[in-house]
Formats: sequence, C-alpha cells, structure tokens
Amino acid sequence: MDTGGKNFLISREDWSLHRKGYLDQQRHQEKVKEAIRNNLPDIISEESIIMSDGNKVIKIPIRSLEEYRFRYNFRKQQHAGQGDGKSKVGDVLGSDPKSGADKGSGAGDKPGIDYYEAEITLDELAEIVFEEFTLPNLEEKKKRELEDKGYRFNDIRKKGLMSNIDRKRTLLENLKRNAIRGRPGIYNITPEDLRFKTWEVTPRYESNAVVLAMMDTSGSMGTYEKYMARSFFFWMVRFLRTKYKQVEIVFLAHHTQAKEVTEEEFFTKGESGGTKCSSVYELALNIIHDRYPPQDYNLYPFHFSDGDNLPSDNERCITLVRKLLTLCNLFGYCEIVNPYYRSSTLMSVYKRIEDPKFVKVTVKEKSDVYTALRIFFSDKEKVAGH
Repeated sequence: MDTGGKNFLISREDWSLHRKGYLDQQRHQEKVKEAIRNNLPDIISEESIIMSDGNKVIKIPIRSLEEYRFRYNFRKQQHAGQGDGKSKVGDVLGSDPKSGADKGSGAGDKPGIDYYEAEITLDELAEIVFEEFTLPNLEEKKKRELEDKGYRFNDIRKKGLMSNIDRKRTLLENLKRNAIRGRPGIYNITPEDLRFKTWEVTPRYESNAVVLAMMDTSGSMGTYEKYMARSFFFWMVRFLRTKYKQVEIVFLAHHTQAKEVTEEEFFTKGESGGTKCSSVYELALNIIHDRYPPQDYNLYPFHFSDGDNLPSDNERCITLVRKLLTLCNLFGYCEIVNPYYRSSTLMSVYKRIEDPKFVKVTVKEKSDVYTALRIFFSDKEKVAGH
C-alpha cells in the first residue's frame, strides 16, 4: 500500500504497547482482528499466502491505531466556536484545515496518512477465517474412536501405583488412625494409610466424514482459473484439518479422464486436453462404493471447473450429480468465470437440478473465494445471488 507517508510495524513485542498497559494492548489486538475481518476477501486470496509453506507471517495495514489525544494548534487562524449572537441552526462555524491526504490527479506534494502494519501468523489468520465455518448437514454416523482418549476418575483403592497416590486421602487416613490411638497428628505413615486413585479410560468419538476435492485441470483451465480453484482448496484443507480430526480428504483431478492424485500433485501439477466432467463424477462414485459407504460416512464432494465441458457430456453429468446427491450430505459446484473471456455452458444445465443439497456458486474475482467458502461451509442462510 502506497500512502505517501510513514509506515510503522507493530510486532509481537512492541514495547510501546507494553508501556501503555494491558487494556491498550487488548484494544490494539481487537483493532487488528476487526481490520482483518473487514478485509478477509482480499487477504485470503493473496498469492503470497496461498503459495506459503504454512509458517507465513502476514503483515496487515491498519489505520488509526493511535490513542485519541488533544492537539494544540498555535498557528494564526480564524477561531471557531465563539459566536457573535447572530448565528442560527445550520450555520458552519468553522472546519479543520485539510490534511495532506487529499485525493486528486497528478503527484501530490503533501504527506499522506500514517498507518501501521500488524503482524499475524497464518494460523492466527485461519482462526479468524474459520470462526463460523462448519461442515453442513453433518449427521450421526458410525463413529470412529479418536486416538486422544480421555480419562475419568473412578474410585479410591488401598493398592495401586505410586504415581497414582492420592496424597490428601493418604494424609487423612494417617491422621484418623493416629487420632484413634490417642496421638493426633500426621506422622509415621505406613502402607495401611496409603490410598490410590483409579482412572477409567473414556474413548472419544467423532462422526466420520469424507471430502472429495475435484478439480478440472483441462486445457481451458488457465493459470487464473487454476489459481482460483487452488486458493479455495488451500483454505478448505486447512479448515478441515483444523476443526475436524476424523475427516479424510480425497484429491481428484480430471480433464477427459479422472484420476486420484496426491495432495502435492493436486496443488502443483497441471494438465491439458479437453474436458469431460462426468469422468470425475464416475470416479467419485466408484471411490464411495469401494471405500466410504454412506451409512458410515458423511460425504462432501466439491467440484471446481470453468464450466467449459464437452456439450455431449452435459446430460451424463446431470445424471451422475443426481446420483451423488442421493449419497452425499452436500454437493458443492463452483464455476470460475474468467472476466476477460467467455461464459460457460455447464452452470446453465445444472440450473435444472433443484435439490437443496446441490449448492452452486459462481466466482469471478479473487475476493469471491471467501464468498464460496462461506456459502459451502455454513449452515446459515445462503448469500443472495448464488
């Protein structure tokens, strides 16, 4: 951002904030979060974030982080605020002199508005992005036991491991025994005084879910379209792995043929050739049949394409989408419209599918990636116009 003025970097150990105190630090953090929320569509689609290694520290420009204070102006100027008795409602008594941040044509010769840059990690940004996200229509399925089990206090016993000794109850037993013998006090702890806690392992369960990430990698998907798709899937993968422990992600790429690929291949490799979207739907159905029975899994296919499909394949796509909808909790189709080229054909035929579980989104600009995330991963009312 070119402000024509000064830039200030507020780091995690900014001593001016320490000097001002805890409340000012807290207020600063709230301003940072507010600024991020107000600019999420632009921030999350930044190429430097999408291409990062996951440990990126992002700098967010934020205006007006300074404290309010009185300013004294000793320059000679017409004073305002003291009338001569002839003023009436609506009269302008005076105004502040204009700052140097005026907009206009040509290069200016006045200073711009100062702003601060606040540092935030990718994990902290993700926490803000995912605040209200959820897997919609998640149902109770056959649950899988999680690895991180819980432990529940069960009973007190006279035998056990020394690591499980209950010190308080042991001392109480010693005190009681000595009192009965007429010598109150805590001393001479013997094995008969020892008391041990027993614990019961409580397994934790979570409903199983599978997300099928399907991306068109045909020749019509140019650099812009592939970047838009990968931006969405970058945040989708991060969201699922942040909020859910039992969600599996299957990566599928297609042109005229579809194949299952690794995560690295999905985000880095490109293809060419024609487009036959039915190929990826058929592969998704086969994978569901072989590995993820709907009675045991919540299923979420998400397909990104530019919509430039082989016309003779459109009817086959409709048939397969409807079949997937009978098995899945939600099917998300996102069509990337390049603003400099043509309109698509696939979205027009998908309008014939009237099923609340079939959610269709059109994205044109990078900032629309956040809109697609909100629509697909929210139980709230869908954004108007999609």
